[in-house]
Amino acid sequence: MEINEYIESGVLEAYVLGSASEAEVRELLYLKGKFPQIQEALSELECDMENVAQHLAIIPPSDIWMKIEAGIKEVMDKSDADALIVRNPSKENRSHYKRPKNNLFIDVESTSSHMQIHKIWRWVFGAVFLLGKIFLACAIYFYFENRSLQKEMEQLEIKFIQQKAR
Repeated sequence: MEINEYIESGVLEAYVLGSASEAEVRELLYLKGKFPQIQEALSELECDMENVAQHLAIIPPSDIWMKIEAGIKEVMDKSDADALIVRNPSKENRSHYKRPKNNLFIDVESTSSHMQIHKIWRWVFGAVFLLGKIFLACAIYFYFENRSLQKEMEQLEIKFIQQKAR
């Protein structure tokens, strides 16, 4: 194996991108210690990849750090007890239930653990299920038909070869 061919094979790129297999990584690390050309090509490729990443980087807005700090401070200022309150009022108590102001969380209320869907979707899901079963039955049928026809073709080929040999 020639070193230049190995360098141009794409193994170095796969290694730098992290998509090389374990065997390729072991081989590359072995050859890197043995041949300085591979070490140089690998260093050059890593520098090129870093330059591309720096040129394609998106610079965040200058005020983003202040916004992040303000958001964290707002969350920290709010007492931990207010943040952990879970409200699940019963149907009788909903009439006098009022949402607190400045609440950072959305209250989720549920009356049932079952999902309700429109009646037409029941028919659609039923039709899809039925069609799935029909297609499965057809696939199994045609699979067995194909298998029996292949066996028949093999038998005909054997007979043809025997007739030809006579």
